[in-house]
Amino acid sequence: MATVDLHTQADVHHHDDHDHDHDHGNFWTNYIFSQDHKIIAKQFLITGMMWAIIGGSLSVIFRLQLGFPDANLTWLKPLLGGWITPSGKIDTEFYLALVTMHGTIMVFFVLTAGLSGTFSNFLIPLQIGARDMASGFMNMLSYWFFFISSVIMFTSLFLSTGPASGGWTIYPPLSALPQAMPGSGLGMTLWLVAMAFFIVSSLLGGINYISTIINMRTKGMSFTRLPLTIWAFFFTAIIGLLSFPVLFAAVLLLIFDRSMGTSFYLSDIYINGEALPNQGGSPVLFQHLFWFLGHPEVYIVILPSLGITSEIISTNSRKPIFGYKAMVGSLLFITVLSFVVWAHHMFVTGMNPFLGSIFTLLTLIIAVPSAVKIFNYVTTLWKGNIIFTTAMLFSIGLVSFFLSGGITGIFVGNSAVDIQLHDTYFVVAHFHLVMGAASFFGMLAGVYHWFPKMFGRMMDERLGKVHFWLSFVGVYLVFFPMHYIGIAGFPRRYYSWTNFETFSSFSDLNTLVSVAAILTFAAQFIFLFNFFYSMFRGKLAPANPWKENTLEWTTPRHPKHGNWPGEIPTVYRWPYDYSKPGAKDDYIPQTVPFSETPESNLPHENELIKLEMEGNDAIVVEKKNH
Repeated sequence: MATVDLHTQADVHHHDDHDHDHDHGNFWTNYIFSQDHKIIAKQFLITGMMWAIIGGSLSVIFRLQLGFPDANLTWLKPLLGGWITPSGKIDTEFYLALVTMHGTIMVFFVLTAGLSGTFSNFLIPLQIGARDMASGFMNMLSYWFFFISSVIMFTSLFLSTGPASGGWTIYPPLSALPQAMPGSGLGMTLWLVAMAFFIVSSLLGGINYISTIINMRTKGMSFTRLPLTIWAFFFTAIIGLLSFPVLFAAVLLLIFDRSMGTSFYLSDIYINGEALPNQGGSPVLFQHLFWFLGHPEVYIVILPSLGITSEIISTNSRKPIFGYKAMVGSLLFITVLSFVVWAHHMFVTGMNPFLGSIFTLLTLIIAVPSAVKIFNYVTTLWKGNIIFTTAMLFSIGLVSFFLSGGITGIFVGNSAVDIQLHDTYFVVAHFHLVMGAASFFGMLAGVYHWFPKMFGRMMDERLGKVHFWLSFVGVYLVFFPMHYIGIAGFPRRYYSWTNFETFSSFSDLNTLVSVAAILTFAAQFIFLFNFFYSMFRGKLAPANPWKENTLEWTTPRHPKHGNWPGEIPTVYRWPYDYSKPGAKDDYIPQTVPFSETPESNLPHENELIKLEMEGNDAIVVEKKNH
């Protein structure tokens, strides 16, 4: 008991120190170079949102080219300068750069740093009952390495030779030979340097997240009482910690090939009829190294969104999450399998068919834990007393995209089918639905749900629902037609398809995709207005607006550095005690001891059997009576 008292005193003293620092610091130490995990989370969020606008804008520009190949785009000349040709078309080299930078920005800078950086930072200490991250200084560094990476990548957009243009996968030899094309020069060098800083940022963050979750949980917060958000962030950090160093190695070897005359990825190369001296390398080696990160990266992007969705669906269904242990097990299974499926991205490299069949099998197996998650989401929703908040709508939208996009993954996971579909729009549609749109919806759901805790105000729900429906319908209008034209053989990465008579019958669908993409991008400005307006003028948030059980809602409305003004709450139960028969309210926070829900208040055994037989409807009636 004495130990507990000492621990409590240390906590209070630690918090007082933090408060003192925070109250008497200046603007720079409180908001710019802050070590408070909540401020750092907001920095990641705002930077990620800026990158989302840039990445989305690039996609709008190249969709203009694809949807309206005969249009005159001279009106874009003030923005794009020399990248618009005298005939009013986008320069072919710049088109490749647009696609490269769009992919890089959305995958790494928005859906990795923007999503994990925001919600891992914000929620891990608040939901496990910690004053802050294990290392506040390292946490601050992780953001500033990301910021430096952002500045370098952003600078590359303004080079006279253009940014990197070897595809977001930067395959050699285009990325390994500075003389190969304009976008292989300084733009590619800046891309590589920016990614090196980005990887350092991710590793610093990942080490912090793992250390904090393992070592800094409050009293009573066992692993089986962790919210599913924390489990998702934990496994995401493990994946990043094990896979990002492989990309760092691949980038380092690529820099050697570019600048130091080595031949890791180069062999038998001719440029303008001149043979280069490089011998013995293989561009396929780069593909192995890249996709060893690249496929786990898919789960680095989607797992945090699945964790956020688990929390929001359970809260707004007013039901315990279905199959908690199965959900944790599926996250673990996905984490392990994510490291052994990378070569399904390489079925068209001429790999041994036997090896292809092994990767096909492993790829199809990973559908099992994903299906478990979908089943558990649907069963949690089933007969729930559902509250359709904006966050709930975006979470259900994620489940829809994850399901429809995941089904198409079964096609491209089969090596024989993938060889036909790989370089078509079918693959573009698949990964944008299952990874891009699904993760983005998870991120938006998280912002709408935890905005009251971040800023102490509520976002406008009416604007949020307009934003949801325009985005949801828009995404399907963009990517559903792509499946159809992809099966018909419509090629990806082509600047123009007008020279192919075969594809002329798809011009209307292609135009529809472009119009839908532009309108969906425009709809995001509703969110931006809602976000920034609500930050300053939104309705003041109650202490626990969603009537949720997790620890973050036990902090003050504007928690200072240290989170809790006194002793950190003790945890007594798991976070999903919703609509418990006989309980006073339809939610029981984790901090409520079992002694405060006495047996006398609960139904007798025969009443429980009756409630169980009548199903959840009885629970709803019970709740309404209260």
